[in-house]
Amino acid sequence: MMSFVGRSGSLVPYIATRTQALPSYVRPLVSETGEAAVTQGKRTTSRPTPLPTEPCTNRSLAKLIPSGICKAVAGIGAPSQVRYAHTDIQMPDFGDCRIEKKKHGDEDVRKAFAYLIIGSGAVSAGVAAKNTVTKMFTVILPTADVLALSKIEVDLSEIPEGKNMMVSWQGKPLYVRHRTQAEINQEQDVDITHLRDPQRDADRVQKPDWLIVVGVCTHLGCIPVAHAGNFGGYYCPCHGSHYDASGRIRLGPAPANLEVPPYSFIEENLILVG
Repeated sequence: MMSFVGRSGSLVPYIATRTQALPSYVRPLVSETGEAAVTQGKRTTSRPTPLPTEPCTNRSLAKLIPSGICKAVAGIGAPSQVRYAHTDIQMPDFGDCRIEKKKHGDEDVRKAFAYLIIGSGAVSAGVAAKNTVTKMFTVILPTADVLALSKIEVDLSEIPEGKNMMVSWQGKPLYVRHRTQAEINQEQDVDITHLRDPQRDADRVQKPDWLIVVGVCTHLGCIPVAHAGNFGGYYCPCHGSHYDASGRIRLGPAPANLEVPPYSFIEENLILVG
């Protein structure tokens, strides 16, 4: 019930306020004696109402939902409010739907089955994660043809003095140069303090006669031409970088010297690159 409190002043003789409580369509207002009570103003009437015999389930409660429109009217000579009273609704009994409590032995079986399912799922997830990571790294790693050329042997006896031979190593050109004594003396006499990438000639070769460098320009990755340029070493025609006979940058936009790959002499005239 709602209460209305206010000062009406001189309009008291002309204003009548009434409240009306209607039984809920879900469950009627039932007293302890099984009679429904409806209050209208100061009069209370009772009439026998049969108790519901159908159990309170979601299906039976859905049938009792009002389909009409609930209206509230207020004014002089009319009820001030009309509402449904839901304070006596009982919760449905779902006892028939509950699973009976199992014995202690059945509970252990259920727990063991749950642990088995969880363990199987964890193993499956681990295998799937391992396969996924393996496939990801397989894509990142070098291909079989690149791995086959990761190390190559070069026969130096086939390169005459003063000549340069180009071979493929890891998909990149590799220059093997048999330098003359004049080229060796010229590169050893260079003042490295004036170089952009200062390196001594002795630090770039294991034997003075042989220069092994990667034939990729350090500017934008072009392939320089051997025995060309202003310093008789290598020349990149793309942007005009000049390298000397030790593979050091002397002129042009290249920022660094030609790369010297890891190599070792297996024999007097045989090297292993990589």
